Amino acid sequence: MAGGTFHGGIHPPDRKAATSGAQIERAPLPERLTVPMSQHLGAPCAPLVAKGDHVLRGQVIGDVDAMISAPVHAPAAGEVTGIVTALTPGGIRSVCVVIAVDAEQDRDAFVPVVPSRAGVDGVARAAGLVGLGGAAFPSAVKLAPSKHTPIDTVILNGCECEPYLTCDHRVMLEAPERVVAGARLIAEAVGAARTVIAVEDNKPDAVESLRAVAGDGVEVLSVRTRYPQGAEKQLIFAVTGRSVPGGKLPATVGCLVHNVQTAAALADAIETGLPLIERVVTVSGAVGRPGNYRVALGTPVSALLALAGGLTPAAARVIAGGPMTAQPLGDLDVPVVKGMSGIVALTAAEAAPIVDADQPCIRCGRCVEACPMLLHPYAIANYADRRMWDGCERFFALDCIECGCCSYVCPTNRPLLQLLRVGKAALMTKGVRR
Repeated sequence: MAGGTFHGGIHPPDRKAATSGAQIERAPLPERLTVPMSQHLGAPCAPLVAKGDHVLRGQVIGDVDAMISAPVHAPAAGEVTGIVTALTPGGIRSVCVVIAVDAEQDRDAFVPVVPSRAGVDGVARAAGLVGLGGAAFPSAVKLAPSKHTPIDTVILNGCECEPYLTCDHRVMLEAPERVVAGARLIAEAVGAARTVIAVEDNKPDAVESLRAVAGDGVEVLSVRTRYPQGAEKQLIFAVTGRSVPGGKLPATVGCLVHNVQTAAALADAIETGLPLIERVVTVSGAVGRPGNYRVALGTPVSALLALAGGLTPAAARVIAGGPMTAQPLGDLDVPVVKGMSGIVALTAAEAAPIVDADQPCIRCGRCVEACPMLLHPYAIANYADRRMWDGCERFFALDCIECGCCSYVCPTNRPLLQLLRVGKAALMTKGVRR
């Protein structure tokens, strides 16, 4: 069965060939792990350990009493050498627990999670699960929707539409039964009658792999390859034909979306008690040995790059995530975090703008045609550039999903995405809500 698509979007070169056939390798543990207390949307955790403590793999080392948050666990056994404030991949300094990793340890042993409440959402909370597609929203919150908005359709997002990234692709190929098990657990938790795993049609092997184990009650849907097909609202429309109203959540239209890697992690947490202490990360671009690696959270990006053969002479910029939405990394010693799906080294040609400097808007309308949210990016950018926030609000800047399609198609290389982010940030600072 094939799915549809959405308005707008683009077709950037996918550049996945270097890693789509690379099996997942488990990265060795570094000598030191720097584990941020904020690896999720919501309230940051407070450290529950102190310098000099010895921690076990899977032990809770950070938590907070807040609904929108997720506890943090030790990714390996070792000694806490400090509680520091360090730079994280988003460019923000966060409180981190630094662990000197034990030289000898069983990498398969861990402290199983102990949920404080019953149910799938209770296990997800205890395991520190967040969206592994990049958003890092606490999974437990999504698994306990309001009774006033019943969920009839669960969608697992296996689109992975960002160029270069293949970590989800490999999880679907190598652990399809874990993905399907997670899908069933999510559907059961929210009482959904329909369960769909949506995969872009440029991954036919993943579709076949999932269908081979799906069984009754789980649909594996091949959807059109088009960026940003994996964005939540766009995927819901492609699968169900339902449009999520501006400022509303997917539950408003009876849908719930989770990433495939998140679903696999949920299955592991339910069946074995394994907390979220590792994730699969794609390392690609201008590196010696592109691949997909299962990495302990808190591992320095520099160690992961070294494992991937190091940067080649052509590398000019390193980013965390896919090139459409990622921010450049100014420090390669920042740690791998829960929401980090990829590390990509771009060449100078890939990183450079189309022209030397942005030019005035020529009102060609390409950004309007490409915008999957039916916005007028040029207008919002014009108002943001002039600090006219009321204009940004009038053109629904807060509906922007920051996919970068507008910047990609702009013939004069205007920094549209950056200006839209400025406008959104200003509106949120003013307390404006959509």
